Amino acid sequence: MELFWCRGYEATSLQELLTAMDISKSSLYQAFGSKHELFERCLKVFRERQVGQMTSALEQAPSGKTFLRNMLMAAARDAATNEFPKGCLIMNTATEFSGRDAIVADLVGEGARQFVGVFQSAIERAQSNGEISASKNAEVLARYVVSTISGLKTMAKAGLPAATIEEVAEVALSALA
Repeated sequence: MELFWCRGYEATSLQELLTAMDISKSSLYQAFGSKHELFERCLKVFRERQVGQMTSALEQAPSGKTFLRNMLMAAARDAATNEFPKGCLIMNTATEFSGRDAIVADLVGEGARQFVGVFQSAIERAQSNGEISASKNAEVLARYVVSTISGLKTMAKAGLPAATIEEVAEVALSALA
């Protein structure tokens, strides 16, 4: 998964996968069927892990708005702490494949829907606490947050300074009010 996440599907060779996994070609084919099927499994594992981590973070956050701030600022932290920010495997894949593979498009779409679901829960929590206007559509705001975080992670991958990314995250947060 790390190789696909760092390099993308196309740029990751079968030999690199075999070396990283310390298995033979026949073992890869027996266990996963193909490079593509391995990639599909990686997308599913990544999605499940991310959704689980985000859900846990939301449950532990003192408020929905705090959770949203933490998630928006995470992209800036990635820019400051990682030499080579990886972005999000799901969104990287959306860009790399551009919808030309139906199976991957479905996996990416499901990942995005699940991310939106977590953010929608956070927004609804923030709305019930008066942190975000209840007159705003929580699902639309959640899609906005997913889109914004994807953009922030892309800015980090492009090498923009963490302070610049934080400024954009603050603007996004203020738009939620």
